[in-house]
Parts: sequence; structure tokens; C-alpha cells
Amino acid sequence: MTGPPTAIDREVTMSGAAQDAGIAGGDGTPAGDVPGPAVAWRVTAFDALGGEELDAWHRLRAGNPMLDSPYFHPGFAAAVHATGHPVRVVVGRDRHGRVCALLPCHRERSLLRPAGWPAADFQGPVLAAGAPFPPLRLLGGGVRAFAFDHLLEGYPDFEPWVESRRASPYLDVSGGLDGYLGRASRSGRDNMAQARRRTAKAERTVGPVRFVAESLDEAGLDRLIELKRRQYAATGVRDYFADPRHVALVRRLLRTREGSFGGVLSTLHAGPHLIAAHFGIRSEKVLHWWFPGYDPEFGALGPGWMLLRELVAAAPALGIERIDLGRGDDEYKRRAKTGETRVCQGLVTRNPARRALRRARDLAISAAKSSVLGPRLRGAVRRLRALTR
Repeated sequence: MTGPPTAIDREVTMSGAAQDAGIAGGDGTPAGDVPGPAVAWRVTAFDALGGEELDAWHRLRAGNPMLDSPYFHPGFAAAVHATGHPVRVVVGRDRHGRVCALLPCHRERSLLRPAGWPAADFQGPVLAAGAPFPPLRLLGGGVRAFAFDHLLEGYPDFEPWVESRRASPYLDVSGGLDGYLGRASRSGRDNMAQARRRTAKAERTVGPVRFVAESLDEAGLDRLIELKRRQYAATGVRDYFADPRHVALVRRLLRTREGSFGGVLSTLHAGPHLIAAHFGIRSEKVLHWWFPGYDPEFGALGPGWMLLRELVAAAPALGIERIDLGRGDDEYKRRAKTGETRVCQGLVTRNPARRALRRARDLAISAAKSSVLGPRLRGAVRRLRALTR
């Protein structure tokens, strides 16, 4: 983050010695106790975090079940920072000097965004369950707003700035394919049965079907990126991989193994052909479904469903109990899901005019998307979204 110090930087109420010792006031409170509310704040570059802060990050996340997504693991912020998109971390400490809150973010002039934007599918501060986080502390020193589009529901202090909420579906895959089928909707079961039949058809008409749950094949990842870029071009969606930092990010994550955190590339071949692939990230028992793709030449086989079925079946061997599909209205997500969480969109700002402009923009986007001309208005929707960011 560049520019003058923010209000957070200036509002440090403890002495440097107290920070180093991990206590304040000399009362000897053990640093391992559950921290209290933050009374002191600072912002630091991710690579300037010390061992105490990283240990607190892991400890706070492990103690808060709502933060089990790999997006809340420090390894994700580390990979983003290392691939050219600088990450700054807002660090809060309680009256005893203990780290009690961390929020990784990017700064774009006067705007803060969550680290990993625009592809961070879950966002929010890392803190103890039920602990407060005052969003207005993010403003000041030239920072006028904090924008979020996938804030995990469950941060009550952000409620005044939430403008909308959307579903983020998931698959409960504990027990593997049999366990999933016992929880899935009729539509989900039907599509999985169809995927099984189409796998048999691919065996007969294309060649032996081979699934690799965890591949380290960089050529396979490059082919998936190529397929995604074709898909973006065909559908008019902004090309995420046009930014070389994003290509570098997924390549780095493919090689990352930090405990249970890292990238996961899954591939499905029929004969010599890579017909579908997926790249996601995982941490502990959660896999995030991030970049799926398939070869349109084999689209009639429904290779995406074939791949998803194989991954669900492999979940027990991988130690996976939940696959988060991410926010979206895709038909396959609605059919496959066994449940959903909610993510929020909004803007923390002291400027009511800016919030009103965003609401007007969102109404215009909603009208454009629901119009019969919706497919022709994708460019206009993208330009509207660029406003008031």
C-alpha cells in the first residue's frame, strides 16, 4: 500500500516495547489467551509480518469455524503478494498487545479491496468468532472506501454497508460419492448418474478415461488456462488471465504445499485428449472450486459433470469434506449443490453520495441483466460495474 499513513497507522496506542513483548500495561497476561477487542491498529506489508503475527493468523483462523475456506489461509495472501500484486495487512492488537484481527488487502489510490480481488471468492477479516471489527477504522490517510464483493456473511459490524447478498453454493462430500448422493437434490443425483453413463460412452467412443485428482503437470494447467481464456472470449466475460500476475498466481499455487494448503489441479482425459480440468485451492478439509474448464469439442459428453463426479468420488482419499463452488447463478451449481452460504457486496465509506451512486449503478446492472437484450448488454454491464468502484 502506498501513500501517507492511514488512520489505522496513526492510531497505535501501545508502546513499541509492549508490541515486542506481546503484552501491554505490564500485567503479564498470557499471550495465548483469547485476545480482546482491538485498541491499536497498524498496516504493514505482508512480507514484513513477523512470526508472532503469522502464528496469530493461524491460531485465530483455526479457532473460528467460519474461516475454514482456503482464502482465509495466510498462504493465499502470500502467493498473491509474491506474484506482483502487493498485499498490505491491517493488524489489530488488544489492550495486552496481542494480535486479535488481520485483514489482508490491496490499495488502489483511495480504495481498499480484499487481497486476491477480483478472484477472492470469500473475504473478511481473520479474527476470533464473535469478535468486533470496526470497518470505519479502515478509512483515513487518503483511503476513502473499502469495497467488498464476497464478504462472508457473519460480520455484523459490516452490516450497515452491505448493499446486497448472493448465494455461494457448496457440496457436502463427506462420505464420498455415496454420501453426496444421499444429500443431493434429485437434479444433482440425475446429473451424476448421467455423468456416469457419459463416462462409459467416452470410453467407447474416444478412448480410456483417466482421472487424476492431484496433478502437478504444468502443461495441463497451461491447457486449462487456454480453455478458460477461450471461454471468456466466447461469453464476453472479462479475461482474468489477461493479467500475467494472475497466471503467475495459479502457477505458484500449483507448486505450493504449506501444510494442508495449496493448489489442486484435477484433470480428466479420454484417450489422448484432455477433455476437462479444474484448478482450485484447498486447506484442511475444504476445496474451493475455482477455475473449471472443458474442451468444447467434447461438450456433448458433459465433461464438466464427469470431472465433478470423479472429484466427489475421490474426496475421501483427498481428505476433503466440502467443495465450495463459489458465488454464481450457473445452472450446474444450482443442480449440484447440497447447501449454500451467503456472501455480501458493499462499500464502507463515509460518503453517502458515493453509496447512492453505487445503488443506482446496481439497479441499472440488474435491469440490464434481466432484459431480453441481456446477452447483448454485457459490455455495458462491465462498464457500469467499473463505475464507483
